[in-house]
Amino acid sequence: MTLEQSSFGILDGGMGRLLERLGAPFKLPEWSALSLIEAPDYVTQAHQAYVDSGADIITTNSYGLVPHMLGEERFASDGLTLADRAGRLAREVADRATRLVLVAGSLPPPFESYRPDLFEIGAAPPIIENLVAGLRPHVDLWLIETQSSTVEALTSLAAVIGDGKPIYVSYTLKDEDGRTGPAELRSGEPVGEAVRKTLGAGAEGIFFNCSQPEVMGEAIRAARRVANEMGSSFSIGVYANAFAPEPPSDAPYAGISDIRADLDPQNYLKWIERWLADGATIVGGCCGIGPEHIDAIRSLRQNREAARRHN
Repeated sequence: MTLEQSSFGILDGGMGRLLERLGAPFKLPEWSALSLIEAPDYVTQAHQAYVDSGADIITTNSYGLVPHMLGEERFASDGLTLADRAGRLAREVADRATRLVLVAGSLPPPFESYRPDLFEIGAAPPIIENLVAGLRPHVDLWLIETQSSTVEALTSLAAVIGDGKPIYVSYTLKDEDGRTGPAELRSGEPVGEAVRKTLGAGAEGIFFNCSQPEVMGEAIRAARRVANEMGSSFSIGVYANAFAPEPPSDAPYAGISDIRADLDPQNYLKWIERWLADGATIVGGCCGIGPEHIDAIRSLRQNREAARRHN
């Protein structure tokens, strides 16, 4: 089965806020990694909630398994074990499902999210390789997510390019209030250029995540223009967050962001429909988007498929 055997594929939603809602241990700087360390049953509950809501793909809870969130000492001593645990928990839930559910191995920015200026190309590979080693036995595909620049993304891609699993790279976009014009990565690179570089390096699809819904459409259209120019097809995925725009900061983990009131499931579904019309083939949610949103997306797909069969 490919990710797009149905009319469109459904990715899961955000992990951290769902863990918080479930009552799991949750604080900064560990974020979602704290539950993995102290109460992994909550991680299983979160994965199960997304499978029950209709997700075709669940993402390993490995986003926080990096030194600046775990701490250098804990990463060195426990990082590999925690990555293995994150992969195993997702695999167990996927394997219990009564339908095919794929596990995506999350490879996050090895340094700060949204901060391409802090990326250290020489220091990144050992961090990434530790995550890959723990996750590899359990995952069906790689999701290199919330990447702010192509050099950040391609460094992670190089760590997994030869293992035979599909690789999807997901970029986060500039999303200031009222932003207009061409879509750009947080590094300032145009999306079209990033798509060409990333596909050329071996990715099988391009996603956009952890940005405001308002900026996703232009990014999808830019990716689709590249597909048309290349005469090829590739997966285009979108999973927006529900945060207010957050400019770069010297203290990105100073507090937990507020959730927008206007991105309830039905309002988020309106964005999903626009993204599908623009050319997205896989949709889901990032921070603040939960199982109720994924359930609404499943209903949309069921209704579309029922209408197609009827016609």
